[in-house]
Amino acid sequence: MSTPFILVLYYSRHGATAEMARQIARGVELGGLEARLRTVPAVSSECEQVAAEIPQEGALYATQEDLKNCAGLALGSPTRFGNMAAPLKYFLDGTSSLWLSGALVGKPAGVFTSTASLHGGQESTLLSMLLPLLHHGMLVAGLPYSESALLETRGGGTPYGASHHAGADGKRALDTHEAHLCRALGQRLAKLALALEKARV
Repeated sequence: MSTPFILVLYYSRHGATAEMARQIARGVELGGLEARLRTVPAVSSECEQVAAEIPQEGALYATQEDLKNCAGLALGSPTRFGNMAAPLKYFLDGTSSLWLSGALVGKPAGVFTSTASLHGGQESTLLSMLLPLLHHGMLVAGLPYSESALLETRGGGTPYGASHHAGADGKRALDTHEAHLCRALGQRLAKLALALEKARV
């Protein structure tokens, strides 16, 4: 039997969402589980393109097997007009076989996003990512207000999931509160996955 892991699955165009994913992975490991970082290839607006099997840099591309075998999921995307980015939606649209088999039912999931503007649709993007996860029967894990950074943040951070204000040029680094909330989300997912695993035994 393989070691349980939390899949940290994301799409990142300019690096901010990827940095959030790394912070979430740190939180997962603090919570006692392995984190598996995976991304998805870009999609073309003109025609279907074939990406190399291994990206030139960063995380490997996710497979259906990564999703099927995970103990929990953290799903992340930059905001695109208040919605998740097309490459991530494209990947999720191809998961009907997992839906039919119920492979994700009862597993914990959380979401995260990065936006260029402070009120640029962070919360609606997080909610858009939750919809397919609810259809898969996953158990949604947000961020509780017992996390004091949620009350103190001047950048990103919502009860629906971790978020980050990257600035108009996309270069604003995660601040202390945003990074803490990413780690808190990862840790929460790991602890929930472990508790659910013990309950099944």
